[in-house]
Amino acid sequence: MSKFENVTVVKAANIYYDGKVTSRVVEFANGDIKTLGIMMPGEYHFGTEKKEIMEILAGDLEILLPGEDIWRKITGGDSFEVPANSGFDIKIKTVVDYCCSYLG
Repeated sequence: MSKFENVTVVKAANIYYDGKVTSRVVEFANGDIKTLGIMMPGEYHFGTEKKEIMEILAGDLEILLPGEDIWRKITGGDSFEVPANSGFDIKIKTVVDYCCSYLG
């Protein structure tokens, strides 16, 4: 899906790591929540409350998911899942454009 229709966008940005990671919340009529954001090159750690599906729209990164010991290479067009109540490490190689879906 290349665009969302009939949604509410929260104006205030989520800003992390001194502005190197930002996102905006998109709320759907059925209660679904997604964020659209940008990550600048760097290394970051994020915790999760809900299960997440991260869709990488553009850019290159490496991800270390919970319970794994090998970094995965991810590029634009790829996606990955992160379990609820966990966390992941991420190395952003080039500017990353992403969409995160929150499940459950």
